[in-house]
Amino acid sequence: MKITQLRNATVLLEFASAGQPVALLVDPMLAPQGGLPTLKYLGGQRRRNPLVELPEGSDALLRRATHGLITHCQRGHFDHLDRAGKRFLRERGLPVLCMPRDEAYLKECGLQAKVFDGVRRQPFFHGHITPIPCIHGHGLVGRLMEHGHGYLIELPGEPSVYLAGDTVLTDTVRDTLSRLRPDLAVLPAGGARFDLGGDILMTEDEVCQAAQLFGGRVLANHLEALDHCPGTRASLLQKAARLGLGERLLAPHDGQTLAFSVA
Repeated sequence: MKITQLRNATVLLEFASAGQPVALLVDPMLAPQGGLPTLKYLGGQRRRNPLVELPEGSDALLRRATHGLITHCQRGHFDHLDRAGKRFLRERGLPVLCMPRDEAYLKECGLQAKVFDGVRRQPFFHGHITPIPCIHGHGLVGRLMEHGHGYLIELPGEPSVYLAGDTVLTDTVRDTLSRLRPDLAVLPAGGARFDLGGDILMTEDEVCQAAQLFGGRVLANHLEALDHCPGTRASLLQKAARLGLGERLLAPHDGQTLAFSVA
């Protein structure tokens, strides 16, 4: 299995199914640097998003995509599916895997929505996938957010991977990590917040707590790409080192591909 961090929450997850290559393009935000609105309006530090360009070599990586996979995409969440992402999926004619909540919206965008059967464990490319509910923030701001779902993917001959989606550290996430014990977990580490309200993604502390719940490896993303995400790779890795997490917590750079196999 290969996981490439493209930018923010956009990753390419590659594996083989019955000898055929599969490449899931997760939550494609493909706009050029500065092509999307700011998410912070107070404090005199408004910056248009995304803060960085897609990494060099992205075009070749994107051409490998065989499917889209969406965790959430409505109510202003352009950082998980923007116009450029929709256009790419539509022009390539790629099937877009999603939850029932997003089916009508994606079809209105001209996309080939392929819907999962609720939150049960279900067949997926000769293996299984289990949608895991997200909580995208607490309190009032949480009630205003689009929460979506992460996915636990289990495939024969491949490490199991939990793509958490946009979530804070909840009892559901803790249970997924401590009881189901995936080999890999891709967690949102930006500690995002708007001008008002609390965190809507895991903080550095929560990502490190999550890593301590299971024996697998954590890949931290949602970093250094949006103006409302203050977390940095360097700060997160320093904290992980102080806690003795060592090589178990990674923060791949944009464009970096990591390969994993079953131990």
